[in-house]
Amino acid sequence: PAACISHENAASSSANQQLVRVTHPFHPLFARQLPCVGRRYNRHGERLLLQADDTAVWSVPPQWTDLVSPDPEVVMGNGRALLRVADLMELVDLVGRLSGKSATRSRGNL
Repeated sequence: PAACISHENAASSSANQQLVRVTHPFHPLFARQLPCVGRRYNRHGERLLLQADDTAVWSVPPQWTDLVSPDPEVVMGNGRALLRVADLMELVDLVGRLSGKSATRSRGNL
């Protein structure tokens, strides 16, 4: 959707801002509805800029908000599974890199 696209500065009129709810259960802003003041892209993909107060702007992936439909794995888990298999595999890779072990070798031991 064309939600919270900002071609102006973050100080643009609040009338143009859409409210977005943070849905990721481990995010500090979970369940808060915040104005989206912009949209940016970085090497990890798209990020929404959410205004938490007068001075704080949080960069949040759209998947962690109500702008994106819930992930089918999470829905099928009916609240029991908070993490997707893809997220767990990414965590295995990260732990492997941080510990100096090969991510491929770590996956082979699963």
